[in-house]
Amino acid sequence: MKKGEVTAFLSILFLLFLSLTATVIESASVQITKNKRRGDVDMALESVFAEYQKEMMETYDVFALDGTYESSTFSEKNILDRLKFYGAGNGRYKIERIQLLSDDSGRAFREQAIACMKQKTGIGIVEELAGETSEWEEQERNQEESQKEEKEVTDSLEESLAEAEQELPTEDNPIEVVSDIKSRGLLQVAVPKDIHISEKAIRLQELPSNRKLKKGRGTFKIRKEKSETMSKLYFTSYLLEKFSAVDKPDDKKKLSYELEYVIGGKESDRENLDIVVTRLVAMRFPANYGFLLGDSTKKAEAEAMAATLAGVIALPALVGIIKQAILLAWAFGESIMDVRSLLAGGKVELVKRKENWQLQLSSLLNLGKEEGDVQKKETGLSYREYLRMLLFLQKEDECTMRSLDIIEMNIRQKKGEFFRIDSCVSKLEIKSICKIRERITYQFSTLYGYQ
Repeated sequence: MKKGEVTAFLSILFLLFLSLTATVIESASVQITKNKRRGDVDMALESVFAEYQKEMMETYDVFALDGTYESSTFSEKNILDRLKFYGAGNGRYKIERIQLLSDDSGRAFREQAIACMKQKTGIGIVEELAGETSEWEEQERNQEESQKEEKEVTDSLEESLAEAEQELPTEDNPIEVVSDIKSRGLLQVAVPKDIHISEKAIRLQELPSNRKLKKGRGTFKIRKEKSETMSKLYFTSYLLEKFSAVDKPDDKKKLSYELEYVIGGKESDRENLDIVVTRLVAMRFPANYGFLLGDSTKKAEAEAMAATLAGVIALPALVGIIKQAILLAWAFGESIMDVRSLLAGGKVELVKRKENWQLQLSSLLNLGKEEGDVQKKETGLSYREYLRMLLFLQKEDECTMRSLDIIEMNIRQKKGEFFRIDSCVSKLEIKSICKIRERITYQFSTLYGYQ
């Protein structure tokens, strides 16, 4: 027989080893349970966001979760209920941060639209356009200067005539012709006869850009482009691809001229087209006026007509100011012809040259009375390319929110009046409180969003 002994030291050491083993096992069990809870919430949240609004994705390539679930009532509880339905577990859940598609003037929508076009077009085409944007901005500045000069010449002529107590004859007077066109509106003259102007109209107060919107809460990281110019060009490319215009109207939609609405923001197709036509005429005016000032032949024609008009009222001293007024009227008439060409499907170059000048001074006298021939040049920029310029020069927030107006109107037309763009969720952060063991809970946050 042999005796076996265990010392007190070894007994204590053995107990410590058992305690360590039990602690490691318990810790691993708790960690596994934590991971399982996280996994359950991750999968449930991903399933919730998989229920994106189908029509918006298919038509506009924009992902958003309809927080009303077609019930016409937006509630965060709707989302939390779906989270539990997809197996998030028996924990408690709270939405800590939520971003709606319309928050911050539609930034989430804008980010998705830009990302969509970056994938579709790449960077090459947009980089080419970026080199032209400075010229677009210069044209906008030239408009203001030309309009200022036009006002100064008009005011000076009216003042001189008032002092002499005389009026220019209305017959064979291009100044009077252009003044009459401006008072009647440009649509009657600039739009070709074969284009039937849409009479559709909407109620502005019902749209996201005009009504009080629901707002999300919390801040999310903003995805910024390296260049603001590139960002604007991507977004304008998106609008040109997704929205209709007078050159390709869509009669099935609430408004047939959607791009014109983004620019004009009025309640009818007619009003929006009028705004676009007016802005295009103003855009073309400086180039046309500048060409006339540099063409000696055309200046001589204007001077001869000015001398005739001044002779009728026996005020030869006014020949110079009348000549300037005629040149301004002529440039305005040529600008109308440019817009007419664009609407007829032709192209117009940014820089006016002798070979692409359309309107003779004698024909200016009949502008608005008879349509005349419309040139359809193959070189230059098309109507949509001029719209790109106007959209680029538009205020960013204004452009974005009016785009959301269009999207909401069209989806409501398909799905029903319940749809609201400010009920569409794009990002979400959930705080979860889950039970692990008796008296042991686990808190964690989960962020998910459309990119």
